[in-house]
Amino acid sequence: MKHMYQVTFPGLGIEFDVNPVAFEFGPVQIGPFEFGTVYWYGIIIAVGLILAFLYASLSCKKMHINEDKLLNCVIAGVIFGIIGARLYYVIFYPGDTYRNDPIQIFNIHQGGLGIYGGVIAALLAGAVTAKICKMKVGAVLDVAALGFLIGQGIGRWGNFFNQEAFGSETSLPWGMQSEATELVASGPVHPCFLYESIWCLLGFVLLHIFTRRLRHYDGQTFLLYMLWYGFGRFFIEGIRTDSLIIPGTGLRVSQVVALASVAVAIVLLIVFRSRTSLSGCGAKKIMAMNVVSDEVPETTDGADEDDGKSTIFGDLPMEDLISDEGDALASGEKKDEPARKEEENKEEEKKEENSVGGQN
Repeated sequence: MKHMYQVTFPGLGIEFDVNPVAFEFGPVQIGPFEFGTVYWYGIIIAVGLILAFLYASLSCKKMHINEDKLLNCVIAGVIFGIIGARLYYVIFYPGDTYRNDPIQIFNIHQGGLGIYGGVIAALLAGAVTAKICKMKVGAVLDVAALGFLIGQGIGRWGNFFNQEAFGSETSLPWGMQSEATELVASGPVHPCFLYESIWCLLGFVLLHIFTRRLRHYDGQTFLLYMLWYGFGRFFIEGIRTDSLIIPGTGLRVSQVVALASVAVAIVLLIVFRSRTSLSGCGAKKIMAMNVVSDEVPETTDGADEDDGKSTIFGDLPMEDLISDEGDALASGEKKDEPARKEEENKEEEKKEENSVGGQN
């Protein structure tokens, strides 16, 4: 990979050099692969992942999720996310490069990750882990969706340092030009990495507010994430020049996946429109219906256990809600019973004293 690019934004009068390499060491030989170069791409991806996890950790109490169990989901998601991203790229990569030299599939250090493959694999791994840990899967997916938007919004800047993931030629003032873009266009091109970064970070802000104030059921934020990201990715992918193509069709893989995710999200949002199974923060009216406190609990031990009542796949039966309220009232009555009896005894004693006084 080239170690320096001269990047210009002619319409803005901006020009500077970009080095994809953060630092070098070694080289270190491990089997057939040689290591010794650390790229900004990897560092930026790592920063996005860390910030996403920090946000998820800080959201645990509000969402009534056990932080230790969530860490298990994150670890599983990261491991399988990397595997899924690499397989997605390898499967749809044009030509016979990986077929002729299969060992290169493991040479991830030289790049080649498909974000949709990573997202899908990470979500599946995280959801399965959450189920095994007896967590509320819908609530975990909501937190994961917001974390993904942070990670994707920041991670896309790694593409800028690598001078990749750009679009077709444009006359817009923010069009970008470098030695890399000149391979596909003679003039400035769309900085698609910037479009997707802005789209993801804007989505994070909007869905964060929605989750805190308007969410009606566990899993709703995740479905809106599918809709939001899929909608934006469909159009951004349409102007990229380096898209992976489904063999023999001419269709862009990411556009097909994006369109499918939007369609699925819309259908499920309609199907689940009446659900009110909420286990954490959200619309105050729905929180009250589910007896969810607006105050942040001191501990989430046991709060996130899957009781079958509060997931995207199941709702809270009204009879259970009524039963819970009835039990609470009954408990209150029992608690006040001794005080009431004591007052009745005092009144009886007073009546007896008055009766005796009247007789005297």
